[in-house]
Amino acid sequence: MTPLELFFDLVFVLAITECTSLMSHHPSWSGLAQGLLVLGVLWWAWAAYAWLTSVIDPEAGPVRLAFFAAMASMLIAAICVPEAFGDLALAFALSIGFFRVAHIALFTIAGSDAPDLRRSVQALTVSTAIAVGLLAAASAFDGLAQAALWVLALALDFGGPYFFGVEGWQLVPGHFAERHGLIIIIALGESIVEIGVGAAGHLDLGIGVAAVLGVGIAAALWWLYFDVVALVSARRLSEAEPGRVQNALARDSYSYLHLLLVAGIVLAAFGLKTVLAHTGAHLDWVTAFALLGGIGLYLLGLVAFRYRHVRTWNTRKVMLTALLLVLIPVATVIPALATEAIATVLLVLLIIREHTRYGERRDELRAHNTLTETDESTTP
Repeated sequence: MTPLELFFDLVFVLAITECTSLMSHHPSWSGLAQGLLVLGVLWWAWAAYAWLTSVIDPEAGPVRLAFFAAMASMLIAAICVPEAFGDLALAFALSIGFFRVAHIALFTIAGSDAPDLRRSVQALTVSTAIAVGLLAAASAFDGLAQAALWVLALALDFGGPYFFGVEGWQLVPGHFAERHGLIIIIALGESIVEIGVGAAGHLDLGIGVAAVLGVGIAAALWWLYFDVVALVSARRLSEAEPGRVQNALARDSYSYLHLLLVAGIVLAAFGLKTVLAHTGAHLDWVTAFALLGGIGLYLLGLVAFRYRHVRTWNTRKVMLTALLLVLIPVATVIPALATEAIATVLLVLLIIREHTRYGERRDELRAHNTLTETDESTTP
């Protein structure tokens, strides 16, 4: 991971935060849907650059300037997020368009001596152009028509790499997995930011307890991903057969399924922000779904992630997700702080259960990973 990549990813802190702000400003089912649609567009734009940095050095001469220009365009897009379905819809589409054009241009340069990669980039160019065009066209509409164009744009964007194949792409698996781990940390960091924003400069016993519980939820989500899952998945990606098999695994488990993890974090962050602002009141259906359903979506993302890698199901996470969904109606009649406490306890119990069941295997995996990192750091 280069310093410029870390710097580049920081612009997404604001972008992800603004998705939560959009939901907060429009705390309704349509507001949740809009926030998730915007997140999908932002995610796919970021994911494209995660693939790019496997084939090009972002700190090499003029490439560095192109990355800075892309960061500026993404910053404009992030500023537009709260009104991405309103007055700034066209500005959002154009800034995303510039961000994607810079990506295609850099990928074209990288593929100049690789015919297979060049063909893949050409196919990506077509799906990107259509998707960005649909987003721009959507700015002329509102309501269902606008939402339908957004959904179509996302379907074409996400469906492109699935239908035109993955054979031509090139991948550095360890670096690719590390980039996605970093974006999970960025999303979790955004949830911490929203806890502070929800407090709005005030502190009493209820807010203090809610803040501590919020950090507990964020820490539990971090634990469930980075304790073992991130290590195992990174190793399996590295050990996969290079070419079509490895690229398909990277596309499915990282470019696709990691969106579920980030979306779950964003929804939960919106819920946590609401709890901080109304600790004594109960949650309404929208915010209860955001908090509990967001955590559930994150867990289901981990379940799907595991299945894609090892073809087995984690039934404990599935059962906990079902329980969280059952608790949504309960959350509309009990204090918001109680709902947050229940969610925190359930996540802690899940972690304890999994740590007990996989403790020995977990220690072996982490020890192996530490030895591998030590070997790599001492290799001349």
